[in-house]
Amino acid sequence: MKSPSPNKRFLADPLPNTFAGLMEMYEANYIRLRKLCGPKNSMPAIAVSRIPRGMDLYLQVLEQTRYTSTIALTYYFADAQNGLLAYPNLKLRIYYDALQAEVMSQSFRNKSAAGQTCRFPARTSLPKRWYLNRFLFKWLCYCDRQGHSFIKDSLHRKNELLIEDIVSP
Repeated sequence: MKSPSPNKRFLADPLPNTFAGLMEMYEANYIRLRKLCGPKNSMPAIAVSRIPRGMDLYLQVLEQTRYTSTIALTYYFADAQNGLLAYPNLKLRIYYDALQAEVMSQSFRNKSAAGQTCRFPARTSLPKRWYLNRFLFKWLCYCDRQGHSFIKDSLHRKNELLIEDIVSP
């Protein structure tokens, strides 16, 4: 086998908890969110994706600008003490110009409590972002395998899409 020339440089795969790895994950999350939600202009303001034998997935568009969308994605679980629990209640920002998406925050909401937010010490910004965005990456893969979609006119629909008269618990 021929060894590479010393003049040629090869890029190594990004390592976990590195800035380069995080940027790569943002790109992967963008691709998965576009597959789940579709283009910016056709994304429903509020919707529920319902699949057989699975949890309903809730989408709400919180804000849209020329180059970004801020959305919330969650499931609602029955909680014996407090009614309903929104988990994993993720607030996401989609950057259409940079082709990236990131987790802005995660919180647990229920009817009786104002909410709890996933907290990391300020000095661990990169590990925090890595952790939350890695979770999003895995969750979006799971949602795709389950058949969730918020695309209105999907030809390969495995789910029921509710976009009218949605009441968020």
